[in-house]
Amino acid sequence: MKATKIISAYAVTFCMTLVSCSSLLEEEMFSQMAPDNFLVTEEGLKSVLFSAYADQSIIGNRGNFILHAEEWCTDTEWETGGGANRTASLFINYTWDPSVDLFMNMWSSQYVAIRNANIVLENVENAEIPDDMKATLTADAMFIRAMCYARLYTWFGPVPLRRGTEDELELARASQEEVEQFVISELVSSIAGLPDPGEEESYGRATKGSARAILCKFYLNTKKWQECVTVADELMDMGDYELHPSFEELFKVRNEKNREFIFVNAAIPNGPGNEHMNGTFPINFAEDPKSGLKFINSWRNWARQDRLLDGFYDSFEPDDKRRDLILTEYIDFNGKMVSLLGNNNTRSFKYWPDPNGLGNSHGNDIPEVRYADILLSKAEALNEVNGPNQVSVDLINEIRERAGLEGLELADFPSQESLRLQILDERAWEFYSERKRREDLKRMGLLIQDANNRGVSVAKPTHALFPIPQAAMDSNPKLVQNDGY
Repeated sequence: MKATKIISAYAVTFCMTLVSCSSLLEEEMFSQMAPDNFLVTEEGLKSVLFSAYADQSIIGNRGNFILHAEEWCTDTEWETGGGANRTASLFINYTWDPSVDLFMNMWSSQYVAIRNANIVLENVENAEIPDDMKATLTADAMFIRAMCYARLYTWFGPVPLRRGTEDELELARASQEEVEQFVISELVSSIAGLPDPGEEESYGRATKGSARAILCKFYLNTKKWQECVTVADELMDMGDYELHPSFEELFKVRNEKNREFIFVNAAIPNGPGNEHMNGTFPINFAEDPKSGLKFINSWRNWARQDRLLDGFYDSFEPDDKRRDLILTEYIDFNGKMVSLLGNNNTRSFKYWPDPNGLGNSHGNDIPEVRYADILLSKAEALNEVNGPNQVSVDLINEIRERAGLEGLELADFPSQESLRLQILDERAWEFYSERKRREDLKRMGLLIQDANNRGVSVAKPTHALFPIPQAAMDSNPKLVQNDGY
């Protein structure tokens, strides 16, 4: 009987404790960011929007791999050493498959950004903010969503179109026409709500120029030539952009907010930053004898070595100033002069080391689109529409003049193909280390031929697209893999 009373007493005490704990957990929320009002405030919507900007950005460690991967499989760059070599060798040798982790990183980063953009779009109308801010946030989100789909399309071909957070978890791939029309309509619609260049609320956000630039490049890569010319003209007529006077100075941190960079992957020196230089410094790099640049202790020199191919370096005209940002010799820590020529070993110092760089992160922004790209895009599109023409040659010569080269003559190009190949060369010299070479070769139908010419015999037409990541295939049975994988 006594034992029963003791047990009963413990039971009452235990129940009282549960009630007490439960009441303590029912905390009243006073924050303006409570779950039920988070997405009706300016702070809440911007928090999600800025997350979308961060997720889509080709920056930091993931961005570094993507930046190089789209060059490793071309005639400009290769890599040896370090932990990166396991991935790099797959791209250099065209032996990648759906299990490669980088493909899932590329896929998931863009879809996370798309999800966050969708959240903004679904909640902005009910937000307690001014109408003009609603319009800007809507345009921002549409821009991000469209750019992410444009990238996914270039990498993987048609992909599932997630237009909202309530979509089915398992979606089939859209058609080529559906993806192209969606990207185009989103970018066109975003232009009206985006600010003029220089009027954006914070650096790195989209503007009317950004949307037109991404649209221009999407038209180019989908071979909508006349549309590409039209949008290029609209962007040029804005009067907000121009070529920076010095190619050598263009990519230095002190000049990053220039009138040539239309949209950038913004970097900061304490991360997420530009990690290009860490794999570009040669072994034991101490000093560049040409510029006097000296290695400082706050930087990193990885075991990984990102190198340029001799065929690419040798393709430059001797007086081309763009070649000046390629390191050909250096002084090591023993005071020895080391030559990098003749062994596929020169280095792209395009993203000149940031004096304030910390650890792995330098502050050099990586351009997504710059004005030079628009000029050469228009030149290429006009050639595809009309064949060799004076306007295309003049646009190319604008780029060449800055590079310190003599201008070309229309008479130099007897055929559309001859001018097309000249533009391809100009793009290689102008945009090395900017994640453009793969898409340029692919657009001109030369990606696989180029690989075969370098002795990569396993490269087949199927490699023009990357495989849908295996993890994505496993989680969505409605996905169909690209042919050949």
